[in-house]
Amino acid sequence: MTPALLVLAAGMGSRYGGLKQLDPMGPHGETVMDYAIFDALRAGFGRVVFVIRRDFEEPFKQQVLSRYEGRIDASYCFQDMDDLPGGFQRPPERTKPWGTTHAILAARDVMHEPFAAINADDFYGQHSYQVLHDFLADPARQADPHSYAMVGFRLRATLSPHGTVARGVCVTDAQGHLQSIRELTKILPVDDHVENQDGTVPPERFTGEEPVSMNMWGFTPALMPQIEQAFAEFLEGQGHDLTSECYIPLTIDRLIARGECVVDVLPTSSRWFGVTYREDKPGVTRAMADLAAGGAYPAPLFG
Repeated sequence: MTPALLVLAAGMGSRYGGLKQLDPMGPHGETVMDYAIFDALRAGFGRVVFVIRRDFEEPFKQQVLSRYEGRIDASYCFQDMDDLPGGFQRPPERTKPWGTTHAILAARDVMHEPFAAINADDFYGQHSYQVLHDFLADPARQADPHSYAMVGFRLRATLSPHGTVARGVCVTDAQGHLQSIRELTKILPVDDHVENQDGTVPPERFTGEEPVSMNMWGFTPALMPQIEQAFAEFLEGQGHDLTSECYIPLTIDRLIARGECVVDVLPTSSRWFGVTYREDKPGVTRAMADLAAGGAYPAPLFG
């Protein structure tokens, strides 16, 4: 089956200060999502589904979906905060979305083929899409519905000089299988190393060479019942916490610990770019311009 692309585009980007999914980054006004769609198309993905907020629907259709008409089969679904497993209800005071596990689960009725799941506001690069597509399209992989993948990036290459970031730090075995993943939320470069400054004394140190998850995953539809159960367990234990989120890296870590899936960590030669803070934008804009000038992308992208 031809793999599909699932784009998680429901986040507001609170630290950034706006809808960065619609912010132009490329030399001709392209968004980061435009590069994702372009790279997915040339890697061989067959269609794209966006997960969005319901109140984002009209600007999304006008400013995003219209860009891809005639280029790729594109559709969307909603991440609804009240879309919860049976027996659970959203606390009336809760306004924060439930997290990336819930965002992927929002697409359970429309994903019927192997699929990649990505953040809408991250640039992953052409090679990353190619290796993930080839993994998902491999008939031997498709024979095992619980064989998943994650594209791994170097920790040091994913940091921001403008503040702390959250990263899923990974441990792999000799075969390149993911053994565990820890979501750390206060990671910062310090001199010749990297620290997680979450209040632990002394701060946990890293070399910066560790593989990290940037939420670029390869799944099959078999994931959906697994994460629905995992999300129900999250709600049982943490659903009363108005700010808790169910992150997909932590959900996958739990599935691995239970022996319910195998995850290959796929190395990539691509550079990662991301905009966590508004101050990150000039650097990403320069990087996009350099890639276009070097011939990696046409300018304009969809000319």
